[in-house]
Amino acid sequence: MASVVKINVLTVPAEQREVLEKRFAARAEAVESADGFEGFELLRPLEGTDQYLVYTKWRSESDFEAWMAGSMRGAHAPAQGEGGERPKPAATGSTLWSFEVVQSVPPKS
Repeated sequence: MASVVKINVLTVPAEQREVLEKRFAARAEAVESADGFEGFELLRPLEGTDQYLVYTKWRSESDFEAWMAGSMRGAHAPAQGEGGERPKPAATGSTLWSFEVVQSVPPKS
């Protein structure tokens, strides 16, 4: 069975980049213990786009779906802001891309 990769494409205005990165840093380890989780990367754009990529790799589609149905809800629940208000989302748009890993090459040792 091939691993699957999920890439969440987040459109983030320049003034919200720091907010987004801090929110992800505050959620460190929110997904690492999920069954079938194989990796996570938050990719910051360097030029020509305002889209961040949130890359996760899973052992199977069913492992990803189980996480989505369960503990993902807690990992993505917005933190309470001052005065008990929920903070505004840092991203103005989101698209989820799904891929099956066909080939993977580790670095030479």
